[in-house]
Amino acid sequence: MAKIANIDLGDFPLLLAPMEDVSDPPFRALCKKQGCDMMYTEFISVEGLIRDAYKSVEKLDIYDEERPIGIQIFGAEIDSMRRAAEIVEEAKPEVLDINFGCPVKKVVCKMAGAGILQDIPKMVKLTEEIVKATNLPVTVKTRLGWDDNTIFIEDVAERLQDVGIQALSIHGRTRKQMYKGEADWTKIGKIKENPRIHIPIFGNGDINSPQKALEYKERYGVDGVMIGRASIGYPWIFREIKHYVATGEILDPPTLDERVDMAIQHLTHSLEWKNERLGVLEMRRHYTNYFRGLPNIKHFRSKLVTSLVPAEIFETLELIRSTYAGHPMAC
Repeated sequence: MAKIANIDLGDFPLLLAPMEDVSDPPFRALCKKQGCDMMYTEFISVEGLIRDAYKSVEKLDIYDEERPIGIQIFGAEIDSMRRAAEIVEEAKPEVLDINFGCPVKKVVCKMAGAGILQDIPKMVKLTEEIVKATNLPVTVKTRLGWDDNTIFIEDVAERLQDVGIQALSIHGRTRKQMYKGEADWTKIGKIKENPRIHIPIFGNGDINSPQKALEYKERYGVDGVMIGRASIGYPWIFREIKHYVATGEILDPPTLDERVDMAIQHLTHSLEWKNERLGVLEMRRHYTNYFRGLPNIKHFRSKLVTSLVPAEIFETLELIRSTYAGHPMAC
């Protein structure tokens, strides 16, 4: 049974990774309905929060049906992080999560995200100060290290636990790897074997099938898995993993109607929650996975990712439904 403080997540929980321009309320709602146990917001700049920047403050929006949910923040200055923690607490999430894993240059160059892996003492001190600044359970998401020569995650896990974090999610790559190569879960497994570690350890990286989720659960002993890229345009990954872990059976993939209906629902809520332009643009990364496996889909996908007119996109989605009505996926 995995628990973050007093939050019961059940046996082997599935977590939705915080992903910029992906893990928004419309997408989180779909993942929750498909069995996701714990979700995180898109990561939020603490400098944006304390300056009341609209884009940062908007990401604090959470809804009761999403709970339990964590709000994730990133930054490098202790005072700013402390002030941001107070703002996050007012939004009343279940958890405050610190991002020490984002590898993108614009974050790293400010010594935030994975950048702080170059200064472990500061990482630990900053975490300690946030734990002191909030009544919320504090969790951390990070990577194995900055590069192959600085993989100190086993020591880091102990030190972060010692200053009060309630759970640790680990992406099995270094910052230098970005998202290339294969995630190394052996280091994550060693942390779980450490008798000093008593907080939940969640593994992240390359979980893209029910079979792999169960294999990694059994091989590395993690308390749960965090799923990122495999969920984009495919929220069914959560129900498929849950069913396989419980029964050993592979669920049938979603039908064509389910895929079209889900894409329509997703786009509709995206348009409602954002302005029309952003609602259209940020949906584009999802269409490939929504319709993966359909032959000669390139023509329709091109329309979906080039049109700026919602009515045209809805029309294209219905055209996909009618065009592929006889395809085995439709059954």
